[in-house]
Amino acid sequence: MKSNGIARMGAIAALYAGCTLVTMLFLGNLAWGPVQFRVSEALCALALFTPAAVPGLTLGCAIANVANIALSGTGMLGLLDVVFGSLATFAGALFTWKMRRHPLVALAGPVVANAVIVPAYLPILLQATGFYTIPFTSISLDGAWPLMYLFGLVSTGLGEAVIMYVLGYPLARSLARAPYFKELSPFGVKTQQADR
Repeated sequence: MKSNGIARMGAIAALYAGCTLVTMLFLGNLAWGPVQFRVSEALCALALFTPAAVPGLTLGCAIANVANIALSGTGMLGLLDVVFGSLATFAGALFTWKMRRHPLVALAGPVVANAVIVPAYLPILLQATGFYTIPFTSISLDGAWPLMYLFGLVSTGLGEAVIMYVLGYPLARSLARAPYFKELSPFGVKTQQADR
C-alpha cells in the first residue's frame, strides 16, 4: 500500500474510533448495547470511494472496542467484540468496496455482516455487564440464546440499516460532490450532472 493509502487508512481509523467513542459518551449504550445505533458505522460508506477504508474501518473498530473494554468493564470478554465486531466491520466494508458500482446494494454489506455476526456473541457480553433479560421483554438470557440471537439479528440489523441508509448514503452522496472525492465517486456522471 502506498503512503497515500496508509494515510487514508489511518485517518479513517481515527475518525471511526473517535466517532464511536463520542457516540458512547453522548448516546450511552447505543454504541455497544442490545439495540445499536453506532453512528460511526455511517463511515462504512467511505468504502465506496477507497479500498483504504476497509483496513481503516476495521482498525478503527478494533481501537474503539479495545477502549470499550476499559470503559465498560467487560474485561477479557470484551475481546469477543474486538475480534468479532471488527470482523463484522471488515466483512461489511469489504462487501461495500467490492460492490461499489451499486451503492445501495453495497451499503447492505455492513447491515448484513453486523446483523449476523454481532448477535452471536452479544448475549455473553450483555450478561457480563449486567443485562439478564432481552431489552423491552421479560425473556431471560439464561438458556435463551436462540431468542437473544433472533432479537439481536433484528435489532442490530434495523439499527445498522438506519445508520447506513439514513446517514451513510447521504454522506456518500455529499462526498461525491466534493472535489477530492469526485474522481473516486461510485455515483458516476449522474451526480456530477445533478450539481449543475
